[in-house]
Amino acid sequence: MRILIIEDDKSLAETLRFQLEREHFETDICHDGVDGLHFIEQQAHDLILLDRMIPVLDGISVLKITREKDIYTPIIFITAMGALQDKVTGLECGADDYLVKPFDFEELLARIHSILRRPVKWEGDKPLKLGDISFDVKQKVLYCDKNSCSLSAREGNLLETFLRNPGMTLPRASLLSRVWGPDASVEDGNLDNYIYLLRRRLKGVRSTLLLKTVRGIGYRLEVPYV
Repeated sequence: MRILIIEDDKSLAETLRFQLEREHFETDICHDGVDGLHFIEQQAHDLILLDRMIPVLDGISVLKITREKDIYTPIIFITAMGALQDKVTGLECGADDYLVKPFDFEELLARIHSILRRPVKWEGDKPLKLGDISFDVKQKVLYCDKNSCSLSAREGNLLETFLRNPGMTLPRASLLSRVWGPDASVEDGNLDNYIYLLRRRLKGVRSTLLLKTVRGIGYRLEVPYV
């Protein structure tokens, strides 16, 4: 699983990276809000650790913009702003948890595991659209122009994950966690099998979307350049 750390205290950021990677998480680090948004928009993460007092663009702004873009990656604020109103504001703006500095890593780790055990809940069930396709989330039906096909529940969940993260590179571990569940025991080859099936589905309805392999990382669904 991959965690994004947005923290301007470089020493703390590196300490968190070391501790999280020791717990077998993959990590990315950035030190201001603009870079943080770039990471959020370009690559999917399973969770984000976000400081409120970061330069260029503050943490609350990063959170609001992220949610406005319909990106619902879990976010934990890690901040020295510990007043009750600060916590209320952070949670009301869409944060999933709020941890006041200084904190013990064991408590942070427990909160991370608690959030990652929750089932992924997408906002809304309107048809999802990207490029030349539309996907009925409830009925698991894929449409492209006048062509359509029904997907299995697993295929549908996989496609939905890509459509809710358009153009983002989704790591293999993240896909396995989101589609099969964080505690599921799944052979790595199962993901490859479903990627193959999903590519056949897209080809079957004559979509031009590309489900690309990003070597050493995972997969990305994108609209081809004209």
